[in-house]
Amino acid sequence: MSHPEISRPISKPMSIPIGIDAISFSTSPFMVSLKDLARARQVEDDKYTLGLGVHQMAVTPPDQDTLTYGVNAASQVLHSCTPSQIAQIHTVLFATESGIDQSKAAGIYLHQLLKLPRRCRVVELKQACYGGTMALQMAKALVHQNPTESVLIIMSDVARYGLSTLGESSQGGGAIALMISANPRILALSDASGYVTEDVMDFWRPNYRDEALVDGKYSIDVYLRVLKECWQDYSQLSQLGFSDHQAFLFHTPIPRLAEKAYQKLRLTAGIAKTDPDPLAENLERALRYSRIIGNCYTASLYIGLCSLLDHAQDLTDQRIGFYSYGSGCSGELFSGMIQPGYQTALHRETHTQLLKARTLIDITTYEHYYQFPYRTDGSHQVLPKTQTSGCRLAEIRDHQRIYEMV
Repeated sequence: MSHPEISRPISKPMSIPIGIDAISFSTSPFMVSLKDLARARQVEDDKYTLGLGVHQMAVTPPDQDTLTYGVNAASQVLHSCTPSQIAQIHTVLFATESGIDQSKAAGIYLHQLLKLPRRCRVVELKQACYGGTMALQMAKALVHQNPTESVLIIMSDVARYGLSTLGESSQGGGAIALMISANPRILALSDASGYVTEDVMDFWRPNYRDEALVDGKYSIDVYLRVLKECWQDYSQLSQLGFSDHQAFLFHTPIPRLAEKAYQKLRLTAGIAKTDPDPLAENLERALRYSRIIGNCYTASLYIGLCSLLDHAQDLTDQRIGFYSYGSGCSGELFSGMIQPGYQTALHRETHTQLLKARTLIDITTYEHYYQFPYRTDGSHQVLPKTQTSGCRLAEIRDHQRIYEMV
């Protein structure tokens, strides 16, 4: 549908570019093969690998959670920062839909564990898988207001749908951390953005449930419909066409949906299929991490960016389009320009080693981790240690989660 009523002017270009200065992700040290899961659930071997486009799925052990993933991702970003750069972090935005507390923001724990400046704002954001994009837009505005300051964004989630459910094969877990600053080394965000909100019940998780509820087919239909609306809004405001972009990235609950979204976007823009298709090739590079990690909710779109940056040869001065979708629902389409010299700010080797070091576990171990009985009566519980480095949940005492760096 068109939007003739839209009269919002395009913002004037910022005097200083603002965007992503550093980026890194983390995930579980354990994974399960989707072929093993298919056999255990007595379905065809290729149902998940071909049908969903996923080969391996991250499995969260008892001493890992949304916070530990976030701390581990942020640690890698901070490792490449100087003390003076860290001192300029005045805001931490933690986006998640699987938070560890109904009141206290996970970012407060992270702030203490990483010894961030005391003069710092911290808040948690939630709107399904879209929360991270709202954090990005908020961060851009904050840095525009104070260009000498930086914002640390963490997007972290553990995707759970229940054992032997239809959604089980699209689980996963992980986090991504972004440093947002003026004169960014990696990507400068553009101003124009197309966005839509609609009240739908395609995916939700009541307070009394540990697993999400989802109407899969309906959710896909809404995802694609909102993509079309966001593109029409964005292209009208930005005056940019499909061919002005060298890659499009999509929220990725499963890689097959991102591939379908690309085809939908191309059709909406009236672009004929080409062979070879450089944008499709870039999308494939962007999906490589998701194929072996699984669904990371808020983090999935930006893990796609990380994957593209790590696997493409040179993206300098190329425009990247982003489609963010959060069930319920909110959607947004925006873009940014890759900066010259961006490759020196990447963590390719760290990511490669992280993924190589993972352990493949059997279905019995996966189910044990999934069903681990956390105590909820306030009694003391020491968590089994699966981590040899980074952040872990060490114990639960008096209804408090106690974390440690190892």
